[in-house]
Amino acid sequence: MTESREGGTDATMRVRLADLQERMRTQLRSVDAHQRLVGRPFSYNVIAGQTVEIVFREVPSIDESDVLAIKQIIGETCFCTVTPETAETLTVRFVVPLKEASTQRPVG
Repeated sequence: MTESREGGTDATMRVRLADLQERMRTQLRSVDAHQRLVGRPFSYNVIAGQTVEIVFREVPSIDESDVLAIKQIIGETCFCTVTPETAETLTVRFVVPLKEASTQRPVG
């Protein structure tokens, strides 16, 4: 299940968000070698029209290589947090600023 709440974003940010969603849709399966994130419920939440939070739920485990692969798809400076959801699953959040293209970092 994927949802997006875009209230309060301008046209440029909506385009950047759509691009990010498309990259996640087309590239996630190829970088998720252990299938830890593919098929898990996730959502996109726009915060204050300037930042997007990508939340994966019911993740059984995750390691640094998984996080780095997602950051490579995102292709911009972002932050990741991992928190327990239940005794067996985690919630993985990526927070990505959408406000300026100058925040992009080289991928690779």
